Amino acid sequence: MHGTSLLDRLAGQLTRLCAVVDADPAVPRQLVADLLGPAATRPVDQPPAWPSDVADDHTPVEYSVAFNEAEPPTLRILAEAQAATGDLAAHAQAAYRFLDRQVDRFDLATSRFDAVREVFDTDRPRGAFALWYSLVFRSGRRPELKVYFNPAVRGEEHSATLVVEALRKLGLDAAYPMMVDGGLRPGELGRRDQLTFFALDLHDGDQSRVKLYVSQYDATVDDAVRAASVVDDIDPDQVADFCTTAAGGPGPYERRPLVSSYTFTTGATQPVGYSLYVPIRDYVDDDVQARDRVRELLDRYGLDASRLDPAIEAVTDRPLADGVGLIAHVSLRVGRPRPGITVYLSAEAHQVAAPRPGRDRTPMNAGSM
Repeated sequence: MHGTSLLDRLAGQLTRLCAVVDADPAVPRQLVADLLGPAATRPVDQPPAWPSDVADDHTPVEYSVAFNEAEPPTLRILAEAQAATGDLAAHAQAAYRFLDRQVDRFDLATSRFDAVREVFDTDRPRGAFALWYSLVFRSGRRPELKVYFNPAVRGEEHSATLVVEALRKLGLDAAYPMMVDGGLRPGELGRRDQLTFFALDLHDGDQSRVKLYVSQYDATVDDAVRAASVVDDIDPDQVADFCTTAAGGPGPYERRPLVSSYTFTTGATQPVGYSLYVPIRDYVDDDVQARDRVRELLDRYGLDASRLDPAIEAVTDRPLADGVGLIAHVSLRVGRPRPGITVYLSAEAHQVAAPRPGRDRTPMNAGSM
């Protein structure tokens, strides 16, 4: 890949991923180019200028494919806007400028964003990021955007205060105590349970969401079941089965944490949906094992797995046994609005993580599965 630019690398992957989900690649490529800004022309054989936390190799883009119960798969892109200087404040301002350019183009709804922006916006941001975006592409539909604020942007000690204030501004005052008292481990908020993201859909409608994310360090499958119990009509056995299968056992999960998220829709007084994110790359030896577990889960939950291997092939042609982390997370979505499983794929633009030792390896690439 000598001389290949970051944009060229990502544009090729996007074109192939869009073909997998029957989406037009033109807009995804344009949006990613806009987000990359000065990083677009940087050769991928050089280290990234900014250590983005979006991906393990600091590529500021991660893909995911959402396998849904009642509609075709959806392509999502998680991305961090890039600035010319290696400063978190500059990257935050690049993210706000990106949104300004998209509001009229996609008729975005920003009233809720505007209501909470002052809570999270600061001249001296702290933490791993300030503002990220999720770009969602469904066949035949206008792209949708979601924004992620960092609750720790003023320091981890202020995370809870910021989240409570943002929820208050959106009329969701009851959401925070419900999550903390019913879903999290007693006495662990701010310690092993960390507020990770505060997310908003940038569109209006009955399914427009506010989402709260909590990272749970050293958690067990029982902790995941407890977290899910806040949402009505959740099958605890389903959550436990998913977690145990994806992570290879009941825990405790001592590498990267489990992440739980709670979905609130317009007018809701309690969460209508729950998602569990398992960092599968930390609990497998290589991407062969990760792919096999994901395929097992898709089959078990009655989801069409026929596009899993094409999605993997769209991102890489390397043997899956030669690395770990291509499949970074796998998540279970239960409740409203779109139940299913999402598979997160690293672009691996700058680096491939070596597989872990411990088992015999049969060379296998995506096309041989």
